[in-house]
Amino acid sequence: MSNDPQTNPAETDPGWMSEEDRVWREMKKLYSTMSFRERMRKTINGLSMPKDSGEYKFARLQVQRMSGPVIAVLVPVIAIAIMLSLPQKESSTTRATAVEIVEPTEQPELEQEEPEPVEPDYIEPLDTDYDGPVGETSVEAPMDISNEPVSPQPREMNSVAQVKSPIVMRNILGSRDPGQRGKMMSKYGGAGGEASVMRALRWLKKNQNADGSWPGVKPASTGLALLTFLAHGEIPGSDHPEFGPTVQKALEYLVKSQNPATGFFAGHDGNNYAHPIALYALSEAYSMTKNPLVKQAAERAAVPVIQGQYASGTWAYRMKGPDVNQNYPTGDTSYAGWCAQSIKAAHVAELDVPGLEECYKKAADGFLGNYNPTTGGFGYNGRGVTGLSSVGALCMQLLGKWDSPEVTKTLELLKDAKYDFKTWNQNQIKGMNGGSPVYYWYYLTQAKFQAGGETFKSWNRQFMPVLTNMQQRVSAEQSGYVDETGKPREIGYWDSPSKNEHGPGGPALDCIRWENGQPLNEKTTLGKRCQDTCLSALQLMVYYRFLPASQAVNAAPEERPTEKKPTDVKIGIRKKARAG
Repeated sequence: MSNDPQTNPAETDPGWMSEEDRVWREMKKLYSTMSFRERMRKTINGLSMPKDSGEYKFARLQVQRMSGPVIAVLVPVIAIAIMLSLPQKESSTTRATAVEIVEPTEQPELEQEEPEPVEPDYIEPLDTDYDGPVGETSVEAPMDISNEPVSPQPREMNSVAQVKSPIVMRNILGSRDPGQRGKMMSKYGGAGGEASVMRALRWLKKNQNADGSWPGVKPASTGLALLTFLAHGEIPGSDHPEFGPTVQKALEYLVKSQNPATGFFAGHDGNNYAHPIALYALSEAYSMTKNPLVKQAAERAAVPVIQGQYASGTWAYRMKGPDVNQNYPTGDTSYAGWCAQSIKAAHVAELDVPGLEECYKKAADGFLGNYNPTTGGFGYNGRGVTGLSSVGALCMQLLGKWDSPEVTKTLELLKDAKYDFKTWNQNQIKGMNGGSPVYYWYYLTQAKFQAGGETFKSWNRQFMPVLTNMQQRVSAEQSGYVDETGKPREIGYWDSPSKNEHGPGGPALDCIRWENGQPLNEKTTLGKRCQDTCLSALQLMVYYRFLPASQAVNAAPEERPTEKKPTDVKIGIRKKARAG
């Protein structure tokens, strides 16, 4: 119905209106002429009238009209009152906690008479010769790794996170980031060797094979090179643009070349030193990256090392027991050294392998069968005194026996050892003038650092200047190496002063050897040069690679910090397209 008065008879003729409409019109008239006080009076009176009366309807309408503004005013007022009545929160205060940094006490030198040298009945030379073909061989991956993830969030090989070592020697790997490296080098006197380390890392990167390995016995060479980059804190990922891709390719090579059924790697030397070295590298890599694919490969590799341990705790060639290695009833100190280091690294990484804990606990005592209680020191395969004395000392230190009488007496025996490339064969310490000075120095430098105090200070004054000066340097203009920014860089490497240093074969390269202070024009191989460079660079990173044993805390199991482990997912390795 229209509201136009010409078409709405109810507006012009009261006869058309209903009773309710007439009441409404009358109320409108009252509203237009009535004062506020009068309207309030009529509203109050109307509420008491019968509900069908006009007065009551008028009053109800007025109440409805006034309720909106009243509510609009009352609600904010009530809210403000409630907020003002709430108790005020006290301002927080900042608490300062005092932290005391306690410097470790230096281990005093022991004053003992010089022990009489004891000739071992028989010292067999270290055997690491390769029993297969020399040169570069093509290694096909013996395992088919699926690219299909079993998790909605699979990790790539370079999806890594820097973490601290969780067990036994707290933070044993925690000194490898750039800030801690500088602090530790300053503390222990190693700043002068960092330039040599960078030259060596760049030389190693330049000589990496296309498949991610290094020349020589590939699992061994690749494992040593990986350990060298990891010691410097280099891991895959965008935070490590210069060496991250190098480490990633090396990890991919080891994982692809592993037999998933046996845990062994494609290619090995005659006694299979390569296997524990590769396990050592993979275990450290997992501790630093928490990459599940690396963990899986390390766990597979750990199985034959655990199964090949003697009941006494030692090892011999090829990780075979005494029934097979009948000529090694007390094991082989050299081979046991790599197995023990790899088991230590696997234990730090908390690999999930049956028997790992028992293997770790027995490993330190395994060296006692070749310990010489009369003079101190360790023999190769019996109670002699050889260059392997430092192997036994270091491994017992790393395995928790750093303050044992055997280690103390051996360090005293090695107190007067010399670090000299030019006169290495004139060393007066029995057994240190064998055929492998770089190999012996690798262990001796670490053992003396683990002892700390004046034992290492006096050694550091010897070895660091000699080793840095003996590095063969190639200028930035001639190196052919450019870093990730395109800047040419200097590179460097080392060759052992001894032509009898054991190592993998390959094409002959010119080099300088030393004997009785005289240089000799000799030959080496690229595989041996890689090995010598890694063992030398690792010595120059001794300041921050591991904490000294005298500072390490052997935490009880209940004291070990816990951490959340990432989901163990299956990861595919990127496969390069093959030509042809």
